[in-house]
Amino acid sequence: MGAECKCNCDQEKKLDALFAQYKGNSNGLIVVMAAIQEVHGYLPKDSLVKTAEELGVPLSDVYGVATFYAAFSLRPRGRHCVNLCLGTACYVKGAPDVQTMLEQEMGIKAGNTTEDRRFSLDLVRCLGACGIAPVLTVNGEVYPRMTAEKVTEILAKYE
Repeated sequence: MGAECKCNCDQEKKLDALFAQYKGNSNGLIVVMAAIQEVHGYLPKDSLVKTAEELGVPLSDVYGVATFYAAFSLRPRGRHCVNLCLGTACYVKGAPDVQTMLEQEMGIKAGNTTEDRRFSLDLVRCLGACGIAPVLTVNGEVYPRMTAEKVTEILAKYE
């Protein structure tokens, strides 16, 4: 499907089976998109075009779904997803300093992925853990009471 495809033939066959199952049926849009992202790690443009064609959905609707749901990504994601909360409690307790250190250590700005696709860094508005602010998550693992000094040690755990 894409030049950056990291899928194998079995995964490609599963995608083809989904396209066949939902051919001309817009009800399968999210299911198909989720499967594409699982295979590729993001939603490549050519896969979205194929989805629109196979399901008979306008490409603008496919992109609308891709950009509406935070679970979907239009760009390659890292092996490790780092989320830093910038909600009020986290912000007041030092999240901006943690953000600065994360960006410095990774060599990217928030919202991007490292060149080696090791990390993706995203800022979120609330993780619902204000009592242990500031909060960082890596692949869903919660790191409470984050400080800039802890960043290097935490990132080193993830290859």
